[in-house]
Amino acid sequence: MAVKIRLRRMGAKKAPFYRVVVADSRFPRDGRFIEEIGYYDPTKEPSVIKIDAEKANKWIANGAQPTDTVKKLLKINAGE
Repeated sequence: MAVKIRLRRMGAKKAPFYRVVVADSRFPRDGRFIEEIGYYDPTKEPSVIKIDAEKANKWIANGAQPTDTVKKLLKINAGE
């Protein structure tokens, strides 16, 4: 089972809101997921990023691969 940490798009048309989730890579983008570990709201100024670093590190240690976008968000979140 290839597990990924990725964004799940939510919100209205032209007003995206993303949840950071751990999901099997075979499931659709907005489909089933294993665990929700945070959220990202790019519509606010400045953007709101809230990710549970402890859960993210646990999943990465267990072999979950973060997507490129999530890697950037984790880096920004760690810097705060």
